[in-house]
Amino acid sequence: MHDAVKKMLEKYPCHSENDYTNALKEIFQEIALLGLWRAKFYEHAAFYGGSALRILYGLDRFSEDLDFTLLRADKTFSLIPYNKAIADELRGFGFDVEVITKNKQIASNIESAFIKADSKQQLIVIEAPTDIIASTHKMKILKIKMEVDINPPGEFTTEVKNLLQPIPFSVKTLIPSDLFAGKIHALLCRPWQIRVKGRDWYDFVWYIARNTPINLIHLRERLIQSKAWDKRKKLSLEDLRKLLTDKINQVDFSNAKKDVLLFLNDPQSVELWSKSFFLQLLEYLKER
Repeated sequence: MHDAVKKMLEKYPCHSENDYTNALKEIFQEIALLGLWRAKFYEHAAFYGGSALRILYGLDRFSEDLDFTLLRADKTFSLIPYNKAIADELRGFGFDVEVITKNKQIASNIESAFIKADSKQQLIVIEAPTDIIASTHKMKILKIKMEVDINPPGEFTTEVKNLLQPIPFSVKTLIPSDLFAGKIHALLCRPWQIRVKGRDWYDFVWYIARNTPINLIHLRERLIQSKAWDKRKKLSLEDLRKLLTDKINQVDFSNAKKDVLLFLNDPQSVELWSKSFFLQLLEYLKER
């Protein structure tokens, strides 16, 4: 095992196959971010979403995907030139991976790619216990989705955050109030019908607990782009409370808990979840 990977692995209390898989995914994510830094990706884009919150701001849950937004709209943008940089970086740390851009069947504002690797082989690389390796199905694939918004809504601010592992490097990201706006947009507009994405609601609680203000101007731009708000109207905090009240009343929070539990170290952190719990949290919303 590469010494830097060994050091990265030390921060994870791994006992089960799920623990090792979550740790591997996060190590892959951080190495991919390093590869993108070497390739000057952050001159054009910023990191956001749940993984940004986890890796850069200390969110206490695991996150599966890597989400980015261009700094300005560019319909010609492609991830293909960056795939090799990510694959080369991961291979340099001993991981055998492929990075494949998703072919879009219909036009959209999202460019997607996938980092894929054989799960059993990567567990061998990090010297996981033999019983964990033996119990891992030989066909199991470790997969991380990357998405880039190539037509981003405006009115957001970025900052640069430093990471020290696997080597010191920097990542451009959105500031917390703008990340919170993006999370609320996901809560309101994500097209989940039956499977509720409980991770979004977990992050919502995390922001509220840290007294994070919301950039309502950026949120309004996102909602207008999704055709969820009239561009002739301003968006007030009271308007947002009404939108979230309607959404909360539609959510099955027992299903939301099931979605997020695999990404948590402490299942009791979602024990209080209910419609009334989330409705009470709306009192704590504040704008930047």
